[in-house]
Amino acid sequence: MADNGLANTLAAIERARKAPREIIMPALIKSAEELAAAQKALAETSRDTGALIDSITVTLPGQSTPPYSMEGGLRMANPTEAIVTAGNSDVRYAHLVEYGTKEAEAQPYFWPAYRLLKNRIKNRIKRAAKKAVKEGFNGR
Repeated sequence: MADNGLANTLAAIERARKAPREIIMPALIKSAEELAAAQKALAETSRDTGALIDSITVTLPGQSTPPYSMEGGLRMANPTEAIVTAGNSDVRYAHLVEYGTKEAEAQPYFWPAYRLLKNRIKNRIKRAAKKAVKEGFNGR
């Protein structure tokens, strides 16, 4: 009369541990793209050539952020990370537009978009994580 409950529970925990990455990544990428779109919309007020707006990019897992980018620099995105950056080797003034200089007034676009969408993004990823763990534990 051996009960296989422990083996089943351990197998379910292992499935739940592995499942989140595949389910969470689409939510993470969607959130990063939504954030980049909001930043581009807010950067419209500072449009001169459009280069700053074009430099706002989403770096997917395993990819490298553009050199000289704001809030990223040159680094690789982790396997469970999507990075939104502004600026590149041609646009090295993203931070000057965001924070201003003594000659030019700040025209924030990067952090206001983040603050606007932070709770929405957090809730989307939290829902995806809960779904992933639940489905992984139930063996779906």
